[in-house]
Amino acid sequence: MPDFEVVDLPETDYVEAGDQAPDFERPLVNDEFWEDVSLSELTDDGPVALIFHSMDGAFPATYVWSEIDDRGWIDEFDAQFVGLSISSPYEHGDLLEDSGIDASLFSDPANGVAEAFGIVNDLDGMAGVSEPRPAVYLIDEDRTVQYAWVADEWPEFPPYDHVEDALADL
Repeated sequence: MPDFEVVDLPETDYVEAGDQAPDFERPLVNDEFWEDVSLSELTDDGPVALIFHSMDGAFPATYVWSEIDDRGWIDEFDAQFVGLSISSPYEHGDLLEDSGIDASLFSDPANGVAEAFGIVNDLDGMAGVSEPRPAVYLIDEDRTVQYAWVADEWPEFPPYDHVEDALADL
C-alpha cells in the first residue's frame, strides 16, 4: 500500500484534443530569470508540451520531470517543454536548479490557467486552495490541442508511452 491516499477526482469538462488552447500570460521561469510570457508567444516558435503538475516540492512534480528527463524527451522531440503549477517563481527556480531539467515553468499561484483549461483540483482539507490536476497538453503552432491527458485521480501520472507516441506525431 502506498504511504498516501489515492483520491478519485470529480468529472470535469476540460480542454480536449482538437480544441483551441486558452491563451494566457504568466511569469515563465527558466534557469536564469523569469519574465511574463504568453502561451501564444511560445506556440509562435513551434509546438509546446504543456505539463501541469502539483506544487513544487511535492513528489509528483519531481517524479514527472525526472521521468521526462530520463526518457530524453526534451532533447529528442521538436517541442518546447513547459511546466505549470501554482508555485512561485522562486520555488520554480529551486526546482529547476535542483533537478537540472532544461525546461521552463509557468508560475500561476491563483490557478487561473487550470481554471481556463477546466482542470482545477481543490486540495482536500485546505479551504480556498487549489492546484491544477496533473495533465499533459501537446499544442501546435495554431494553439490547437493535438493531445490531451488529464488525471482522474490524485496522484496519477501521465501515460508516458502514449505521450511519447503523440510527441512523435507532433
